[in-house]
Amino acid sequence: QVQPVESGGGLVQAGGSPRLSCSALGLTFSSYHMGWFRQAPGKEREFVAAISWTGAKTSYTDSVKDRFTISRANAKNTVYLQMNSLKPEDTAVYYCAADQSRRPILTRELVLYEYWGQGTQVTVSS
Repeated sequence: QVQPVESGGGLVQAGGSPRLSCSALGLTFSSYHMGWFRQAPGKEREFVAAISWTGAKTSYTDSVKDRFTISRANAKNTVYLQMNSLKPEDTAVYYCAADQSRRPILTRELVLYEYWGQGTQVTVSS
């Protein structure tokens, strides 16, 4: 069973800087593009950030650009999402996902990511 596993969520004060991690059992991340998505209560799951399998390319949704940083450590089979200057509107369940296509352009489409984690809750208090 291939399963990414997220960690690092929790209750954070506005302005805080937690880091989410994503690792996997049965899946070697080093050959996959990786993405982070989030889903707030009553809303659809949305794209947050993505990183190419080499780490050379990244992509962010506008609302987190300049605040969040996606990175990866292939030797550790881990992907990170450093979140800075958190706002209450960042409150959501954050999901890690893997895209095995190695497509030349990083995708924001949920359906193109084959493997998903269970998610980790991030709650930002004002």
